Amino acid sequence: MKNKLNPIDILSIALGSIIGWGSFTLPGTKFLPESGVINTAIGLTLGGLAVVFVQIGYRVMLENHLEDGGEFSYAYENMGKLNGFIVGWSLILCYLSLVPLNATAFVLVIKRIFGSSVEKIYLYNVAGYPVYLSEILIASLVILLFAYINIKGVKTSARAQNIMVLFLVLNVVIVLLVMGFKVDKTVFVENYIHGQKVDFAKVAKVFAIAPFLFVGFDVIPQVSTELNFKPRKAVTMGIISILAGIFIYNSLNVVTSLVYGPEEALKQEWALGTAVLENLGIVGFILLTIALISAVVSGINGFMLGSSKLIGALSIYKLFPEKYQKKNKAGVNENAIKFVTLVGLIAPFIGRQVILYIVDMSSLLAALAYLYVCYISSKISKNRLERYLSWVGVIVSMVFVGLLIIPKSPARLSLPSIIFMFIWVIAGIFYYRTCSVRYKTARDI
Repeated sequence: MKNKLNPIDILSIALGSIIGWGSFTLPGTKFLPESGVINTAIGLTLGGLAVVFVQIGYRVMLENHLEDGGEFSYAYENMGKLNGFIVGWSLILCYLSLVPLNATAFVLVIKRIFGSSVEKIYLYNVAGYPVYLSEILIASLVILLFAYINIKGVKTSARAQNIMVLFLVLNVVIVLLVMGFKVDKTVFVENYIHGQKVDFAKVAKVFAIAPFLFVGFDVIPQVSTELNFKPRKAVTMGIISILAGIFIYNSLNVVTSLVYGPEEALKQEWALGTAVLENLGIVGFILLTIALISAVVSGINGFMLGSSKLIGALSIYKLFPEKYQKKNKAGVNENAIKFVTLVGLIAPFIGRQVILYIVDMSSLLAALAYLYVCYISSKISKNRLERYLSWVGVIVSMVFVGLLIIPKSPARLSLPSIIFMFIWVIAGIFYYRTCSVRYKTARDI
């Protein structure tokens, strides 16, 4: 039991996966320019609470289905091989893309500190984003470090996660409080309070990306077999992590809004960092940077852990080569971690902008997994209240999907993301037809 995960470990894994690079950059690039403070707060809160309803479906899942693979194996067992594959194929891209995204974000943190001196040996340009060999090497070293930590065992990974998340939360709270007391509120009041009103379109832009913003909570089902407590309690930890995520996203948005109006924030290379540096000096900036580094590396750690568990489950269910289900002496799917690492090492070569296009798809793919979980839970739940709440989760998931794909929706996916989505779907069809159909197991329905 000493090598199993306790509630604090689960809370750290979920929160560390939820809060990443985006929470530190979105205030200047999206939240303030597009939705301001009030509408962003409403969108984040409603989006987070909507995901909490989805968690009810996950609670039913954990009470009735305690296996590696989480949503994937749940769909496989209850709706058959094809539906299980759809969920697994969706989640694998979510998790795999978020590992290199956070790794390249770590490079951006280094560039914020040391400037363009980090850019060495220019290689080429992809989608307007220059690729440097030095940046690829930095991202690769970070990925290799956390591959090593995860291969040593899930408890080692969790200990590292606990430390990083502690630094993240403490430093965000300190920066928020000091900025709140020190900075003149004139800019904030004039730009974000006077004349402001609730705007559905602006709220929807934030609400629609909730599956991406809070996708980290669904790492929990992937590690459900590693718990030293009742799985039901893990859902409570997931809900706490979502609520904490709402607070941190809003806090960083407010910190930025204290200094910059919407248009001025958009002009800054890093609005939040510049705001803190100009008003709290180098000490405040260091605290913020430590929080950012903690967020980025905890995201790499959390999604590497989740990815390896999912790949191991896909292997058990004969949808991935058999070698990926084998565990080392620490009880870890070592080959699966090596696979995640390999993908993570390749991804930086395609440029961060392309990775972002792929990650944007994660909102839709995650919402699809939510839909499956809540639908199955609504069918198998023996508790009437949980059945009804699971149906609410189904509706919430469908709203997320609709906002992301319906034409003229304020939160519709960009054209490059839609193109990558079609490519991923076609690749999935090809993979399923040519590779997975050769396996016939007793679990097929």
